[in-house]
Amino acid sequence: MHLRILDKYIFREVTLAYLFGICAFTAVFIGTGTLFRIAEYITDYGASFASVVKIFIFSMPAVVIWTFPMSMLVSSLLTYARLSGNSEITAMKSCGVSFFRIAAPAIVLGGMVSIFAIGFNEYVVPWANTAYRNVLNYEIQGAVATKSQEHIILKQMDNGVMQRLAYARRYDAETQQLQGVSLQEFGADGKVSHVENAEYADWNGSVWTMHNGMIYDIASDEKSSEHTVRFKTQTLPIEVTPKQVVSEQKELEELTMRELSEQIDIMRTQYVDTSKLETEFHQRVTIPMASLVFALVGVPLGLQPNRRTSAKGFAISVVIIFSYYALMTIGNALARSGSWPPMLAVWMPNVVSIIFGALLIRKASR
Repeated sequence: MHLRILDKYIFREVTLAYLFGICAFTAVFIGTGTLFRIAEYITDYGASFASVVKIFIFSMPAVVIWTFPMSMLVSSLLTYARLSGNSEITAMKSCGVSFFRIAAPAIVLGGMVSIFAIGFNEYVVPWANTAYRNVLNYEIQGAVATKSQEHIILKQMDNGVMQRLAYARRYDAETQQLQGVSLQEFGADGKVSHVENAEYADWNGSVWTMHNGMIYDIASDEKSSEHTVRFKTQTLPIEVTPKQVVSEQKELEELTMRELSEQIDIMRTQYVDTSKLETEFHQRVTIPMASLVFALVGVPLGLQPNRRTSAKGFAISVVIIFSYYALMTIGNALARSGSWPPMLAVWMPNVVSIIFGALLIRKASR
């Protein structure tokens, strides 16, 4: 019973400090980034009050997700440093409470935050980023000119089942051409039954016409035969305008992990480098998991026997946060350039931090 009361007490203290950290770090990010962008939208485009409010709200999830790990480190370090400075940790140990039992509430909170952050990063952040872009493009900047884009993916679904999938290496807005086109049609069994490849497809005002390509009919079983036919021109059976082609494409930060995975698979079939997409995919897990990692680091640091002031504890937190995000930036660059495998490079900061935390825990538990 006494241990349960102790767990609740430590858990409450860490949680309150964590919520304070969320508010503090979010305010810093908003003050140094979001508000400046909003000011630019008002002065450059005359953004309305309603649009500014939407931009502010939709920018919040992308900001908050970065504050979760920082707040976890600061809350665990400062809370346990305060308990240690007030001799509460000494009193707990004198009553036979082990280090791991004392550390458990913060580590459990870190795990809960990480799980929540993964879901938040999957279902809320991409949706908010898309809403942010729509408000910016259509309400603030107005109708913007269609822009050239790389890696165009268009899907035609029927009751959630893929019917057609079109991929183009590039859309040229000036010539209204899709370059390096590949069209796949799927059978009732979900397998590819028909493929059309073309050098390019141009828009004539009503349909897309493919030029200089090949048609492949793929056998569905041993009894069926495969056919290959060359063509000079062929209508591309997708009913989208050039404007819709561009508007249907999402930025990386607007894609969910499922969409990222699907896009990686599609681009691999076209022998396109997917390093950037794989890097983004793995970061959707590593950044939320940093909350648990920082709890493993912050607790033993806070339990160091020498008494620390809040200022020193915060300074240590800043150094650790800076080191972590420096490693993350290096790993990100190595992954996107293809120098390291994306999974290894993106997970490097967490692995290094876990090893560092394990050494600190071993030292603090003695």
